[in-house]
Amino acid sequence: MATKPKPRAKKIRRKPTFLQRFRTDFLTGLVIVAPVMLTIWVVMTVVNFVDARVLPLVPDFYNPATYFGRNLFGFGVVVFVLFTAFVGALTKGLFGRQIIRWGESLFDRTPIIRSIYNGVKQIVETILNQSNQSFQKACLVEYPRKGIWAVAFVSTDTFGEVPVKAGETEMVSVFLPTTPNPTSGFLLFVPKRDVLPLDMSVEDAAKLVISAGLVLPPEGGQAIQSAKTVKPIKNAS
Repeated sequence: MATKPKPRAKKIRRKPTFLQRFRTDFLTGLVIVAPVMLTIWVVMTVVNFVDARVLPLVPDFYNPATYFGRNLFGFGVVVFVLFTAFVGALTKGLFGRQIIRWGESLFDRTPIIRSIYNGVKQIVETILNQSNQSFQKACLVEYPRKGIWAVAFVSTDTFGEVPVKAGETEMVSVFLPTTPNPTSGFLLFVPKRDVLPLDMSVEDAAKLVISAGLVLPPEGGQAIQSAKTVKPIKNAS
């Protein structure tokens, strides 16, 4: 006689335990709370740093601590912003430009200070110069070998000795950031034909690098999804 197959036992879905629910809720909340707390911590650290160095230079008559008995949080930042704006307005005139030239000539005659001042000035001018087109476009370059693409930022067109020695007519200077710290990276001189521009902004590309590819810009996700749905064109035979 044929034996009847034993009925399969129904799988009972167990409810998550309290610790499992707590772990899920904690991780979900951490994604929301951590960026907010880190942002507040960075802002407060910067404000306290500026206050600690600017407030001692403020005369007692203008310092709120003289009247309230304690320093006002952020007052040093306000003084720093106003003083910086005043210096910027002063340099627009002939007298202010003469003072700046005199100060720079004084720094240029000091061996150690000259190197520090010129280096810091060049970095600040590169970052704050609004008319500079540096790092205004994200791109893809094949690095570290053919077939592997990396996100990079186009700096400027390359001129001078580099394209001549490389035997290329058109080259661009490309900054290749590292993950997760995009402030460090490599300077690459790439032929312009090997650079693939991206539609995403520099900010979105930086987020992509910092997150190690976990945060995709909306445009990038739509482009990837549309690329998957496009059917290849069949060759007519």
